[in-house]
Amino acid sequence: MKTISSQLATLVAGGGKMRKRIAPFARYIALLVSFILLYAWIFHVIMAWEGQDHSWFTGIYWALTVMSTLGFGDITFHSDLGYAFSSVVLLTGVVMLLIILPFLFIQLVYAPWLEERARNRAERLRRVPDDVSGHVLICNDDPIAVGLVRRLELVDISAYIIEPDADVAMTMHDSGLPVVAGDVDSVETFRRAGAERARLVVANASDTVNSNIVLTVREISETVPVVALADVVDSVDVLELSGANHVLQLPAQLGEHLANRVRWGSAHANRIGRALNLTLAEFPVHDTPLQNRSLREVGLTDFTGVSVAAVWRGGTLHPVDPDEPLSPLCVPLVVGSEDQLRELDEVLAIYDANPNPVLIIGGGKVGRAAGRALKERGIPVHIVERNADLEPKIVGIPDKLFIGDAADRAVLDRAGIADTPSVLLTTHDDAMNVYLTVYCRRLNPDARILTRVTHKRNVHAIQRAGADFVLSYASFGVQTIFAIVRGREATVLGEEMSLFYISVPPALRRKRLGDADITAKTGLIVIAADRGGTVVSGPGADYRLDEGVELVTLGSVAQRERFDQLFETV
Repeated sequence: MKTISSQLATLVAGGGKMRKRIAPFARYIALLVSFILLYAWIFHVIMAWEGQDHSWFTGIYWALTVMSTLGFGDITFHSDLGYAFSSVVLLTGVVMLLIILPFLFIQLVYAPWLEERARNRAERLRRVPDDVSGHVLICNDDPIAVGLVRRLELVDISAYIIEPDADVAMTMHDSGLPVVAGDVDSVETFRRAGAERARLVVANASDTVNSNIVLTVREISETVPVVALADVVDSVDVLELSGANHVLQLPAQLGEHLANRVRWGSAHANRIGRALNLTLAEFPVHDTPLQNRSLREVGLTDFTGVSVAAVWRGGTLHPVDPDEPLSPLCVPLVVGSEDQLRELDEVLAIYDANPNPVLIIGGGKVGRAAGRALKERGIPVHIVERNADLEPKIVGIPDKLFIGDAADRAVLDRAGIADTPSVLLTTHDDAMNVYLTVYCRRLNPDARILTRVTHKRNVHAIQRAGADFVLSYASFGVQTIFAIVRGREATVLGEEMSLFYISVPPALRRKRLGDADITAKTGLIVIAADRGGTVVSGPGADYRLDEGVELVTLGSVAQRERFDQLFETV
């Protein structure tokens, strides 16, 4: 990076372009010297007229002090003519030294230095360092990109966002985001970004741009994995034919995931993912023997074998307190083998039988996907949609479609709000989802309310409004793509909740799990441990944390960062 002094040297020793730029400065210096010499001569004339005698250098000294507004006062005139002349010299100095000189300095020195500095920075942002490999390239700056970069940092995987606008790229770099400046349809951009050395390329722009990205990457490497996002189902085949290894329809998958978390019919454990050789599931407490009783009192682990890892309360996940009664709307998260979960299903099967249709509010892509997923499971569905233009796309999915505003009590009553076991809010308007959460909770206090959120900043507002489960498009996308990066099955627990696989750091080795006090210190919940292939679900306080043990924990990114800070795993 050039300094201002080096820029001045360039101005002096530069070629023809620099000489043209320095010409105004040379003319200014000549004019300034002329003024000083002229005023020094007039100074001597007026001083002689007043009867004062000074040297020629004194005249130059006086002219410089007056023009620079210093005015020491050691040499003064005693006549009106001298005072008038001093005023003219002062005004000339203000214009020449305080106005024109700074302008020329900015124009000829400072601005070129800033431009050169920006060019140098932009050039550095146009490539990934040659010594970087196994990184992830993200082709569009969106909420998924930012969340994915932060998540990958936790496992020491570099990620770079490709940004076509150089100014925006520099702003992103200044804010701490790793970025590569370049066009996503340029082979040279991906070559400079080290696509052939990358662990994964994420094409997360529009469907048409994504197909171009995939084909461009394939010009450089036929083997680098590419994940492409598809907005419409027709784009899936196009992206696969272009060369994408994984094509994700996130809106549809988000709807399917929300559908998997509903409560309907007889109580049972909903499988939501896997960790090692264990299955994670959750089940409703509503109208079961666990309602208003503590886990210690019920002894669930004793007769089913599953471990209760955490409990959803009011849309947030909490560590287990074995002595705290389970409220009707809380949902325990359990870990166990398939055999143990089947045992749990047999216990729950006779409880909470509510055969009424699940109510979906919002017939967009997410709502339609949720409706299809529920119908495939034989669950009756009602959909409320305000936009009549979407009716042709929705007809045939739900058992009944209600065109109208969900804020209208009459519409919700006809749709069955009073008796539904679950409500899915799938509109893309967060403010409307907050309002409907409060409204539906008042109309049916026992319903399980699940809602999507567009902007993560609104998650806590919807949770406070009474939602039982909240999931944003960005979080769902981050967790899904992160699982592909890590080569594991995607397990989406919920908003700001993720699974973390952590090797026992040196600071915890040879300690018992209870002595480590991980949950109290970091908030992370240890749900399983793997010692050389021997997996233990819900390890107890006496479990020994030896070298080579891998802990499976769940929590937020902030809690994982706190673990790293406390135990120095990175």
